[in-house]
Amino acid sequence: MKIRTGYTIGYDTFGPTPITLMLNVHPSRAGDLLTPETMTIEPPVEAHSYLDPFGNVCTRILAPGGRITVSADFMIEDSGELDELVPEAKQHPVQDLPDDVMPFLLGSRYCETDKLSNIAWGLFGTTPEGWARVQAIHDFVHRHIKFDYQQADATRTAYEAYTQKIGVCRDFTHLAVAFCRCMNIPARYCTGYLGDIGVPLVPPGDFSAWLEVYLDGRWFTFDARNNKRRIGRILIARGRDATDVAISTSFSTALLASFDVHTDEISETGELTPVA
Repeated sequence: MKIRTGYTIGYDTFGPTPITLMLNVHPSRAGDLLTPETMTIEPPVEAHSYLDPFGNVCTRILAPGGRITVSADFMIEDSGELDELVPEAKQHPVQDLPDDVMPFLLGSRYCETDKLSNIAWGLFGTTPEGWARVQAIHDFVHRHIKFDYQQADATRTAYEAYTQKIGVCRDFTHLAVAFCRCMNIPARYCTGYLGDIGVPLVPPGDFSAWLEVYLDGRWFTFDARNNKRRIGRILIARGRDATDVAISTSFSTALLASFDVHTDEISETGELTPVA
């Protein structure tokens, strides 16, 4: 399967403004790129890229002041397969977990395991360990939170999502991540592209959040917002929570002025594939 994807994002700044962008496809998917993933910056400024401690590609720029727009448009190959389903995947005792997995058991800025631990054990303590427990967490979160773009809040935490029962995909993900960690299941926050391939159109175009859970010696994809297996996820970044994978971090005022994301399946003839 071929997917055409990209973005055009504009910011208004009020003087020289350092900005760190996290918009590149994750290095684990770089080999699937069919065309160069070139970031265009207007007006042109010098850009420097590096890998952060989680292995994500970051790009540093100095916006000169005024409107600055970053964009990219590229093609990527995808397996076309649904997210993996392995109901027999087992949970590891904490003492058997690899060292590099341990940070994803800890509380973080948006995932307050201290506030949610008793709640989690009360809700899921009698569920079977492993895949079934993770699925029970996702079933609960999917039912518990009402999705509403108009209620997006960049400072809402997992505990607040639990008590307010409303949010967007990042809130579903934060709460599922926190509950998994409370149950001694490593979980990490992911952001990337997720188009409407194989499902009815769900506007508007946006980046999406999901999580990866460590079971049976490897990481598996779960999605509390949709709570169903999907096709065509394109990973951008992984981290402890949304703090680690923000698409942009500015070190002075940078107001979002425009935002467009596209992710579309391309047919063998090169045309966009109609949504089911």
